[in-house]
Amino acid sequence: MADNNITIPPGSKMSETLLKLKPYLAMVSLQFGYAGMYIISMVSFKHGMSHFVLSVYRHVVAFLIMAPFAFVLERKIRPKMTLPIFLRIMVLGFLEPVLDQNLYNLGMKYTSATFGAAIVNILPAITFIMALVFRLETVNVKKLHSLAKVIGTVITVSGAMVMTLYKGPILDIIRGHGHDAQQNATADSTEHHWVIGTLMLVGSCGGWASFFIVQSFTLKKYPAELSLTAWICLMGVLEGGVVTLVFERDMHVWVLGWDSRLLAAVYSGVVCSGIAYYVQGMVIRERGPVFVTSFSPLCMIITFALGAIVLAEQVHLGSIIGAIFIVMGLYTVVWGKSKDPIASTAPSKGEKTAELPVTDNTKSISVSVTSNTGGL
Repeated sequence: MADNNITIPPGSKMSETLLKLKPYLAMVSLQFGYAGMYIISMVSFKHGMSHFVLSVYRHVVAFLIMAPFAFVLERKIRPKMTLPIFLRIMVLGFLEPVLDQNLYNLGMKYTSATFGAAIVNILPAITFIMALVFRLETVNVKKLHSLAKVIGTVITVSGAMVMTLYKGPILDIIRGHGHDAQQNATADSTEHHWVIGTLMLVGSCGGWASFFIVQSFTLKKYPAELSLTAWICLMGVLEGGVVTLVFERDMHVWVLGWDSRLLAAVYSGVVCSGIAYYVQGMVIRERGPVFVTSFSPLCMIITFALGAIVLAEQVHLGSIIGAIFIVMGLYTVVWGKSKDPIASTAPSKGEKTAELPVTDNTKSISVSVTSNTGGL
């Protein structure tokens, strides 16, 4: 029949390859963006920036950037706002903009920047476990690709632990003038509140992983990434503003100058809140939350490199060894996810479809799960 004749245009294989690579390229690019935010934020903190205020301002910027695009581009496809969806958005606005960001910055101050950058790599493991609990991810130990996701997660966490527990000798790859001062400041900061700081960092990772899971569920009911991003940023501003007013009584902390503080707010707002939320939402719909979080170790490696160059931070042998383990674990997880089966997107008559993310993190190929009883 004529309808069965499919003409494959020239270069279609190249287009198909680029389409498959798109989520990988998007997540790798985001890691460079996050690494840049780490460097700029550290500089702004040294200039007296409050991490509470930074969180609020970055989401003000993100909302102002994303809201017009959401209003224009998604006005015809934006689903109707319902109370359950709005409540989920309120939860999303608290989990990442308020809970995750503030706990991470506080934990990093109580321990050290290196420790914070290393421990955040438990994020894929936490997300993977939560995805299993909410049945966003399945494991079949009889299948190699499924087992690879578990092994890769273990290797990734092991690499992060190596970086945390074993420093080793300093590798003077790039030596800066601030090395000795940085070492003394780091040593002083790690002597106090280490346990509290560690708990805060773990809580931060839990908040971030929860954000990816809730975002995954919300996108099924509200599949408008730009609009969801704008709503999350707005909720982050409102909820974060209340938290900031509670913890920061001095109103002068809200004043920004034409320096790194303003740059940190604008950069983190545009790149790490606006663009990142939108891109993560798209990738989560295609690949799932575990796939997104699996790229977080790359941010750590990039940050160490930029930190050595820009901030004259020290690079230890343990960091290099741990980074190697983390990259091995990362690609083991990604390989396992790339082998996940792809279900047909054409449901049988009378069956409803619910788009479920096949989880590789925060953060898989879109899968339509046929069901006679409806979605979640």
